[in-house]
Amino acid sequence: MATVAKLFETMEYGPAPESDAPALEWLKQHDGGRFGHFINGRWVAPADGQYFETINPATKAVLARVAQGSKADVDAAVAAANAAAPVWAGLTPHARARFLYAIAREVQRNARLLAVLESLDNGKPIRETRDLDIPLVARHFYHHAGWAQLRDTEFPGYVPVGVVGQIIPWNFPLLMVAWKVAPALAAGNTVILKPAEFTPLTALCFAEIAQAVGLPAGVFNVVTGDGATGKALVEHPDVQKIAFTGSTEVGRIIRKATAGSGKKLTLELGGKSPFIVFEDADLDSVVEGVVDAIWFNQGQVCCAGSRLLVQEGVADRLTQKLRARMEKLRVGSPLDKAVDMGAIVAPVQLERIRGLVEQGVEEGAKMWQPSWACPTEGYFYPPTLFTDVSPAATIAQVEIFGPVLVSMTFRTPKEAVELANNTPYGLAASVWSENINLALDVAPKLKAGVVWINCTNLFDAAAGFGGYRESGFGREGGREGMWEYLKAEWEAHPPRGAAPGSAAHEPVRSAGPGPVARGERDSLPPIDRTYKLFIGGKQARPDQGYSRKIVGPDGRVLGEVAEGNRKDVRNAVEAAHAAEGWGRSSGHMRAQILYFIAENLATRAEEFAARVGRQEVDASIARLFTYAAWADKWDGAVHHTPIRGVTLAMNEPVGVLGIAAPDDSPLLGFVSLMAPAVAVGNTVIVVPAESQPIAATEFYTVLETSDVPDGVINVITGAKDALAKVLAEHDDVDGMWYFGNAAGVKAVELASAANMKRTWATARGRDWLDPRQGEGREFLRRASEVKNIWIPYGE
Repeated sequence: MATVAKLFETMEYGPAPESDAPALEWLKQHDGGRFGHFINGRWVAPADGQYFETINPATKAVLARVAQGSKADVDAAVAAANAAAPVWAGLTPHARARFLYAIAREVQRNARLLAVLESLDNGKPIRETRDLDIPLVARHFYHHAGWAQLRDTEFPGYVPVGVVGQIIPWNFPLLMVAWKVAPALAAGNTVILKPAEFTPLTALCFAEIAQAVGLPAGVFNVVTGDGATGKALVEHPDVQKIAFTGSTEVGRIIRKATAGSGKKLTLELGGKSPFIVFEDADLDSVVEGVVDAIWFNQGQVCCAGSRLLVQEGVADRLTQKLRARMEKLRVGSPLDKAVDMGAIVAPVQLERIRGLVEQGVEEGAKMWQPSWACPTEGYFYPPTLFTDVSPAATIAQVEIFGPVLVSMTFRTPKEAVELANNTPYGLAASVWSENINLALDVAPKLKAGVVWINCTNLFDAAAGFGGYRESGFGREGGREGMWEYLKAEWEAHPPRGAAPGSAAHEPVRSAGPGPVARGERDSLPPIDRTYKLFIGGKQARPDQGYSRKIVGPDGRVLGEVAEGNRKDVRNAVEAAHAAEGWGRSSGHMRAQILYFIAENLATRAEEFAARVGRQEVDASIARLFTYAAWADKWDGAVHHTPIRGVTLAMNEPVGVLGIAAPDDSPLLGFVSLMAPAVAVGNTVIVVPAESQPIAATEFYTVLETSDVPDGVINVITGAKDALAKVLAEHDDVDGMWYFGNAAGVKAVELASAANMKRTWATARGRDWLDPRQGEGREFLRRASEVKNIWIPYGE
């Protein structure tokens, strides 16, 4: 470990201050710099005796030897977390709050130690770890101590998920610990944390903090290792939730690995965030904003403003100002408090950056770097600016995850929005304009989970953070983030009675009275009626012309419905996208249409009751009223973030939702899923109950008379699981809900990994007549994306 001392000796302004000596001592005190796992409240050697080295990226010095986790180590950690789960969940909210508060205080007491360790391990400047990362870590635990105290009153009817596996990246090693561990513990879960292979040290130091505050054994566990360790954690059957931050590629693997397992999943993935500059912006402020957006943490930030979109009239001036500012950026020792940029985390990341920069040059973009040279001893890379970049260029589409900025121009706000959204990602965006009306008009049009106005890279525990599309799903922070670690109390109990879809679960439907005597009716040939599909506001024949017979409980043919296929799904998706104006319509207008649907269904109540029973019809009417009521009341919030300004949390529709309705309660299940989705502004393609679709196909005749805009609600009948898979695979479907069997759940979740769409898939039956299970905020949350818009103000 003698080589570690060189880290302090090489600082430009002399040796490290005495306050940094504890970092060196901390490294030495663990068996000469060798660290085991932290399991069940104590340090444990790896089961197979394997260790790996963690390196300081600024000097290539070995910092420590860290345990390589195996399946046996993961098994031990999960067993400890499982044993501790009832103990931790059984504490009073105040007791859990006290523990989180104590952790926050310990983080503050050890702030300097943690800041230095983070800079040593990650390579980021001490100024960032000291002034940003560590204070935010404490803030998260303080904030979530409050949520722990208020959990039972603010989330009534909800309980902890259970054992949570958390896998964090190397770019913000300790801050990611706080983002994930604080809400998980506040909600009452137990945790197994797998830190990044490159940067495990502050997570291990945090384990000592948990130990110091007396956190019960097994509540928080750390298993270090590489991707194989993470894989073992993801696949463990006794882990109820996985929370992952990292690349989209790995996120897609995790989505596939957890498909059909019933695990809750939060994915915060890659980004290619736009930094939009209008011609009236304060360009000097813009320049400093760009520095924070792309050269903060050497550009190793998932939400880095890596695509600079500038209005043509000011593009040349801004480029000149940026180059002048880049000349003054300082790259060097991360422990030097005057340095702007530290080292790249590892050689593999450095080579990736170099390779993509070379590709950008080969594809014709103009590359510019400052005249000064980077240090050569460690893994350093200079700030880089590309101009004359095509929107389709590799460097404009691929996440570089380094200090590389690509610049493009636009003429109109509409073109700016189109360029900004020209990416599969949707994590964050930044809008710069002195015209607040323009900025607030553009912000909701951006496909991003966070939008900063005249600022960038602002984070707080009170405001949710997370993405759209291939940037993942779920939120971290704020009330939104707490929902990710809770489940409805009724879900914690085994279902009663027969499994959904079984014969015992299916109600017997009466054919109802007829206009002729029974004997005469049976002797007449049936009137041929084949229910068509409902696409774009019109009844449509299926692409292949096939239909399927629907048979009642008594064996009598009730009718025939169209057999939809992939081409029908494609047509429905196109129709749903064409109706995107529905999401921009007022909540009041959507409410009026839902009320009108309910009114028209009520006038035909007896007709529908003959098929599904009066109770289900009445409940469907009431449910439509519920979501009509919510349509103009599904408000966002103003988060209390510590800035001079406001942070608006806006509820937005997911977009185009595919919905596979349950087989039980064929009308009520259909309405209970369709209504909340359209109430908040989504357009939908609904696959009704496969065994009993006629109630839903008859329902579209109600839609035809209720002023529903064409394409808002589309209905495709046929093989539910096959159609659900097609919808889940479709890149232009933004979210997928599936209520069916376990095999279907797995197929949907696997298929959704292609474009990382949000899914809500379950094989667990619900009592759709019970308002606690069949309606409410849960459905509205599932139908919404939360966009946080940060708006500073003042002179």
